[in-house]
Amino acid sequence: MPLRKWPVTAVAAVATSCLAVAACNSGGGTTTGGTGAGGTGNTANAVRGGTLNMLGSGDVDYMDPNISYYSIGYLGLRPWSRQLFTYPAVEGQTTKSVPDLAQSLPTQGDGISADGKTYTIKIRSGAKWNTSPARQVTAADMVRGVKRTCNPVQPFGGLPDYLDLIQGLSTFCDGFAKVGKTPAAIASYLENTPLPGVVAKDDLTVVFTLNHPASFFTDMLTLPAFSPAPKEYDTYLPASPELAQHTLSDGPYQIQSYSPTKNITFVRNAAWDAASDPVRKAYVDKIVINETVTQDSTQQQLQTGTPSADMEWDNFPPPSQLPGLIAKKDPNLTIGPSASSNPYIVFNTVSPNNNKAMANLKVRQALSYALNRTNIIQVLGGPNLNDTLSHVLPSNIVGGEQNFDLYPYDPNKAKQMLSEAGFPNGLTLKMLYRNSSEGSSKTFQTAQQDLSKAGITVQGVPSPNADFYTKYLQVPTVAKRGVWDMAVAGWGADWYGNAAVSFFNPLFSGPPSFPPSGSNFGLYNDATTNSMITQGVTAPTTQAAATQWAQTDRKVMGDAPFFPITNPKQANYHASQVQNAIYVPAMQNYDPTNVWLTADKQGG
Repeated sequence: MPLRKWPVTAVAAVATSCLAVAACNSGGGTTTGGTGAGGTGNTANAVRGGTLNMLGSGDVDYMDPNISYYSIGYLGLRPWSRQLFTYPAVEGQTTKSVPDLAQSLPTQGDGISADGKTYTIKIRSGAKWNTSPARQVTAADMVRGVKRTCNPVQPFGGLPDYLDLIQGLSTFCDGFAKVGKTPAAIASYLENTPLPGVVAKDDLTVVFTLNHPASFFTDMLTLPAFSPAPKEYDTYLPASPELAQHTLSDGPYQIQSYSPTKNITFVRNAAWDAASDPVRKAYVDKIVINETVTQDSTQQQLQTGTPSADMEWDNFPPPSQLPGLIAKKDPNLTIGPSASSNPYIVFNTVSPNNNKAMANLKVRQALSYALNRTNIIQVLGGPNLNDTLSHVLPSNIVGGEQNFDLYPYDPNKAKQMLSEAGFPNGLTLKMLYRNSSEGSSKTFQTAQQDLSKAGITVQGVPSPNADFYTKYLQVPTVAKRGVWDMAVAGWGADWYGNAAVSFFNPLFSGPPSFPPSGSNFGLYNDATTNSMITQGVTAPTTQAAATQWAQTDRKVMGDAPFFPITNPKQANYHASQVQNAIYVPAMQNYDPTNVWLTADKQGG
């Protein structure tokens, strides 16, 4: 996802976190995926009540569970939207999927058919929408939710992960793309067009049928895209501002108010039954998110005990302050694991600028030789917080990761290749970045300096956090107009463990991965690569898939559609009153539904 989650994935500005979920204690006070000194993990002493205040400078991508594809979007969904499976805020289990709306994890012979292609999943009784009166979440709601992901207005960006996996989905989506972009037309198609691969067997049983076995399918179902959608959503366009003001909740909180790019307020949902939710404890009464605070101000307020400052939203500790926080062993700093490529620099292969220079393989390869990965890592907090990544797959993704570097830093070779490509005097390129993020800004500035040594002039295209993906990268016409030639983006695993497919299908698989359905922001398209990705997806065994992904990784890097930099360690910081602050990689943050506030500082 863009980081996010991951996009994992349109992730955040600067990520800083341990590769292995084990021992990344960089300095006494920091913990890996844990509580920090501010939370013991002992819920027996939990305190209920109070207001959790979160500070940030950006917004969710969409207030629509089936469409959101951004780690901050996932963080914003956690209080009010539930999935069949999710990741718990439990020490040592934060990357292990557990039942959420589902009654149990399916296994071979108990929910999973002998051929591995049919999954039968029961929804928990007692999980309810906050309608009036409250009503049970049903299998029909789950079917509707999956169908909505390929709507013609704003499809889910991770569709390539499962478009050809779920039986009949590709055909269903092809038909959906031709439907009128009105609520009535969309609702009619949703309600009257069957999807063979997702069926409500009865009120509480949903059946998924796959085109081929996929050992990662249960983990894939942790994606918010696989959230149920109530029939009331048929009244609004998917991902629309109108829907964002009329959401329904099946989680412990509901949205009291939402002012895009300004604030979000969550209050308790009276329809929520704690017995139906094994994941969210909902200790605080209220969650208030202020989206107008700078990164530096957020850190200062959290450190100095400002009453209205408890946790970060999308502002992580500034990279320049991390060495000091680690050196003094700050107990409120957590360094947790990630499985990401964040940041990376994506090349716009369809830019018309410089006589379509970015379409030229030698130009992209020259850029890759001219960028100094070591220099960028240094301004992101240094090598102790950023593991070098010079290929597609991070080392903690199961299946296919091999360490290699096709483009060691060599500005002289870059100059030579530019000359061979027809640019002996260099060229001028435009670079999109988030100007409110220290990490994104410094990545741009460092790349600008390094590329100048190869005769390449870089002009900045600054963007607010809230616009970066939704108004730039997810809009192909912006790339085709040449608004940007390079962009500082981020990507995280859509799920954890066996997740190599989520680094290839959404990013490099040609037209099916183009925005808005995918996250191939530079519109890279190569027939051989597309075929290799298909072979990886349909490989008969995990080992065969790993072999195919390793080969595909080298093919993609040979085509140089992007410049990977780091699989970072993720730094987060919380105020001293926040307890049970357990970092969950899928949200790139602590789980706000499982922290509590000390009795003497309950917020306001």
